[in-house]
Amino acid sequence: MSYIRYIITYLLLDGSMIFVVKSKAMSFIPSNLSGTDPVDQSAIVPGASPTFSPLYQQIKALIMQRLQSFEWRPGESIPSEVELGGRFKVSQGTVRKAIDELAAENLLVRRQGKGTFVATHHEARSKFRFLRLMPDSDQPQITDKKIVELKRLRAPAEIARLLVMKAGDSVVYVKRVLAFDRVPTILEDLWLPGALFKTLTLERLSEYKGPMYGLFETEFGTRMIRATEQIRAASADGDVAELLGVEKSSPLLCVERVSFTYGDKPVEVRRGLYVTNLHYYQNELS
Repeated sequence: MSYIRYIITYLLLDGSMIFVVKSKAMSFIPSNLSGTDPVDQSAIVPGASPTFSPLYQQIKALIMQRLQSFEWRPGESIPSEVELGGRFKVSQGTVRKAIDELAAENLLVRRQGKGTFVATHHEARSKFRFLRLMPDSDQPQITDKKIVELKRLRAPAEIARLLVMKAGDSVVYVKRVLAFDRVPTILEDLWLPGALFKTLTLERLSEYKGPMYGLFETEFGTRMIRATEQIRAASADGDVAELLGVEKSSPLLCVERVSFTYGDKPVEVRRGLYVTNLHYYQNELS
């Protein structure tokens, strides 16, 4: 990568000096990333201006492109660090650092002695990234899911805003109840972009026994990679109380979530009402 470097000296009021190095990029992509694996230069760091970024971050962006295009599908192994280093013309250490970050973000999974795999929602460990309601007891629980309704409608203004759609665009609306050990515990309303989930039916969703995000990943090519949540107190109205088997006006926990796929694209709005008599909401802060 070629740069013109400027050294700027600032004299501070206390008499000390600081030196700032500024670089003007002459070419955004290092020459050792071109050749055998050419890449659209604007896609190296999406949304970034053509300034310097560490080499491992550029390799991370290249790997993300492969994940987004499903060149390496969820659950499949990716090439070794040595192979990727040869492909991208960088050192193994640079590739390792990129993969370390992707693993920390739960996009890749390292398995001792087996290699590195694309994370999938079909893994048990993935479930608890998005379901943070934990039982008071350590005993295993049987989970039952009941789809109350699925219909297609025009997106309300607030849902359209959260999904970055136009008000009135088609969305798929799903209402379901999750029960643990036959005790109804979560009532969820979901809104999904109609264009992405045009073939989703009540029958298919009802008969599917795995995690919902696993279905979205396998059959609709939509992998949820992160989410934002807002949590507040709520109370059960008549319809909610009936579906959850609680008294009217019972206290509930309301969790409103927006889930994103690759490219930071929102693809789900979910509102969950949780009964917390036998459960608590767990989060990890770091």
